[in-house]
Amino acid sequence: MGSTFGKLFRVSTFGESHGGGVGVILEGCPPRLDLDIEKIQRDLDRRKPGQSKITTPRNEADQLEILSGLTGNTTLGTPIAMMVRNKDHRPGDYGEVQKAFRPSHADATYQVKYGVQARSGGGRASARETIARVAAGAVAKQLLEKANATEILAWVKRIHNIEAEIDPDAVRFDEVEANIVRCPNREVANLMVERIEAISREGDSCGGVIECVVRNAPMGLGMPVFDKLEADLAKALMSLPATKGFEVGSGFEGTLMRGSEHNDAFIASENGRFRTASNNSGGIQGGISNGEQIVLRVAFKPTATIRKPQKTVDSEGNPVMLNAKGRHDPCVLPRAVPMVEAMVSLVLADHLLRQRGQCSLW
Repeated sequence: MGSTFGKLFRVSTFGESHGGGVGVILEGCPPRLDLDIEKIQRDLDRRKPGQSKITTPRNEADQLEILSGLTGNTTLGTPIAMMVRNKDHRPGDYGEVQKAFRPSHADATYQVKYGVQARSGGGRASARETIARVAAGAVAKQLLEKANATEILAWVKRIHNIEAEIDPDAVRFDEVEANIVRCPNREVANLMVERIEAISREGDSCGGVIECVVRNAPMGLGMPVFDKLEADLAKALMSLPATKGFEVGSGFEGTLMRGSEHNDAFIASENGRFRTASNNSGGIQGGISNGEQIVLRVAFKPTATIRKPQKTVDSEGNPVMLNAKGRHDPCVLPRAVPMVEAMVSLVLADHLLRQRGQCSLW
């Protein structure tokens, strides 16, 4: 069903934004993997609300609880159950939503599909569900790092119409975490923060683009033809709340180039294999990773809940005016950075196990 993702490294998430908590069951993680629990908590802290003046003021510690699958810090090879309990949930903030569909939210479509919905805070459609993905993704990160020294790093590239020129080869984690908007270009980051604050003062919201790089990506990941690596990455990332676009490598800019400009020429490498002189393919050719850095970008729309009055309808189709309440990010991107890293990590870990299984005899 729709709450499960992956084939061998598989996650199933549960919980609503204003219920008792949110969690994940992770199956397929190999045994004898020593986990750094603090790194899992660190990624949850990067995702949690209330961490800066440009995020929602909801006050949640998002403290990780690991319920099964480990002895000490070592994986057993059995399902790993992790959860975070909701402490500062306020379903009463959503009284207006009981009567009206919020524009660009899942209220109307959930009602049409199921005939019932968790009215407070969006239920399963809330970004709070991503706690589970970030926790599982942090495990996947450690698996990839120990198996192949693979690093997954994301950052904010654009907020509204303010865009930073960033070299994916040079970005470091400390640079991303050096400011509250998570843009490694400090000067542009200051402009981004100012823009988010200005738009928030108007009771409005804004979106932008997150860029992600995978360094030391294993070669050979991806399965033709429907499980191409970029296809699974697209599905994973487009399953995140508020996403509206995905591109890898040159992406849409590549449509402005000629084939002679866009083709990545092969050159010999020191290990007797090959590499490419350029990387317009973004590390993936024919749906299979070629060993170059995987570079991708994800577009996030403006936060749907705003403080401005909006015209909408109720469940019976009657026109009403909505004055939305609740605590919401004026821009989701700073907190979405670890979400992007998590989904990329889950895809790569799943494909790594599939590749090892397919090629273990040769």
